[in-house]
Amino acid sequence: MGIVAGLDSSSASTRIVVCDADTGAVIRQGYAPHPAEKGPEIDPQAWLMSLGEAAGKGLLEGVQAIGVAAQQHGLVPLDAEGNLVRPALVGNDRRAQSAAADLLDALGGRSAWAQAVGTVPQAAHTVTKLRWLARTEPENAARIAEVMQPHDWLAWQLLGRPARRTTDRGGASATGFWSAATASYRPDLIELALGHQVRLPEVLGPSGTAGFTPEGLLISAGTGETMAAAFGLGVGEGDAVVSLGASGSVFGIHHEALADPTGTITSFADATGRHLPVVHTTNAVRVLRGTAEMLGTDLEGLSELALKSSPGAYGMVMLPYLEGERTPHLPHTAGSLHGIRRESMRPEHLARAAVEGMLCGIADALDVLRGRGMAVRRVFLLGAAADLGAVQAAAPGLFGVQVVVPQPAEYAALGAARQAAWAWGVAHGTLTPAPGTEPAPGGGSPWIDPPPWPAAASQVFEPGDGLAVGQAVRQQFAAVRDETHPGAFQREG
Repeated sequence: MGIVAGLDSSSASTRIVVCDADTGAVIRQGYAPHPAEKGPEIDPQAWLMSLGEAAGKGLLEGVQAIGVAAQQHGLVPLDAEGNLVRPALVGNDRRAQSAAADLLDALGGRSAWAQAVGTVPQAAHTVTKLRWLARTEPENAARIAEVMQPHDWLAWQLLGRPARRTTDRGGASATGFWSAATASYRPDLIELALGHQVRLPEVLGPSGTAGFTPEGLLISAGTGETMAAAFGLGVGEGDAVVSLGASGSVFGIHHEALADPTGTITSFADATGRHLPVVHTTNAVRVLRGTAEMLGTDLEGLSELALKSSPGAYGMVMLPYLEGERTPHLPHTAGSLHGIRRESMRPEHLARAAVEGMLCGIADALDVLRGRGMAVRRVFLLGAAADLGAVQAAAPGLFGVQVVVPQPAEYAALGAARQAAWAWGVAHGTLTPAPGTEPAPGGGSPWIDPPPWPAAASQVFEPGDGLAVGQAVRQQFAAVRDETHPGAFQREG
């Protein structure tokens, strides 16, 4: 079929992969950093400059289609002529926390927001940034006539700023004013936040085409980084993905939007026409780093210590809520260590308690998804701690399923490239529905499967004999958690 490219414009850099459209084999790659951000604002032209540098030296020669993935929750505010009103606001902006609280109250609480758009406003969300601008920069806010996210804006620029503006379901679901359950915008929420209506991009289907450049290069719908990474990994229904950063996230692929009146689940759409429910935890690798610093070592050293202990850490249980917690909803609590005895007061047992506490916190997030009907048959483990021996040893038993640790790769860029191959195949008739294919989600045209690229190369860890032990450790963790924070998982906002 040809050659396609996927680009991932993250908060720090642009990464491009050029792939064989049929097999997904990576032919060549490009990389360029973004200019160092001096805060939560950036001139979007910096993304274009980074893209141009990453695509230099003929990287895109022969490419027939490009998919764009980019950081989520950004806000590119434009005036009536499509020009920038002010620098773009990016996802790590915490200035809007009070604006999030305002929006929460204005609509009637967490449940009202969860039912409206499947998400509860946080400082990062696009809708919250609009509220913040209306409060702090009213003159700029009044000039905003159009709102885009980073991947929308980049695709629009690649196409030469045409009259048509587009986005995809995944990106739209991260704004806080588009519902994955109803597949529709909520203009009333934009007015609630900004005080007036704005132009919004057309939401394309998963294999849709945003347009063609004058040279005939197809630009696919694009999507957010999380959705692109899931597509690049090749995860499907029955899979969950655990991302271990300083904080943690757990998401899966599901056939329908998950209604959660507590707002614990964020109901995103994915890049394939399905749904991507997400549960966040405030604490993940920060628990391990903090414990490692206390013990005078690093993450590898902590892992080696933990492996010298045994499951259950000699009775010690760490509740890993060092920065408060989102799941369960305990924003003002602190972490705690329970079951300390003289014989357990050794570095290796504290290390083990930290690893188990972090993973039990993640397992709690997994159980939120399971409790809403999402099957979890295997867990993909990503992030800074996924390669630690102690984490790999403990996770299968604590999660209760097979754990897959993919080899490092540019999964968001790969997902964007796979989307480009999908859109190219559909646009040119080389990908067609199988006989008897059901209509696509939402009753659209018949479903056309994406190109069957191979799954990510991975290490696989089975629960095996550790399942019973792992579940006993989880039960002990749950008993301590519920005694210390009774009813935490039953709270509704």
